[in-house]
Amino acid sequence: MNDSVPSDAVGRFLTLADTAEILNITVTEALDLVRSHELPAIRIGSGKVWRVERTVLESYIEAKYEEARRMSLWQQSDFANIPELSGGTIIRPNRERR
Repeated sequence: MNDSVPSDAVGRFLTLADTAEILNITVTEALDLVRSHELPAIRIGSGKVWRVERTVLESYIEAKYEEARRMSLWQQSDFANIPELSGGTIIRPNRERR
């Protein structure tokens, strides 16, 4: 998929190759996301090939941004240094080397 092509030109459903290109991952990695049910997809057609709905992929990307935002806020909080709340690891800020 070329960035200059409008998203409407691709259609409602994306192939795993289209999905992989948008996410900048391999087709195998896209298939792993589908098989793990992290990325919802359906099987369509006589060949029963996987298709990802464009709006579902957009929602998936937005959810990943939100997850990254929340993780960043968590790591900045005082609670991130409490082992019981941070999964047993203490997150220490990077210190500049002198």
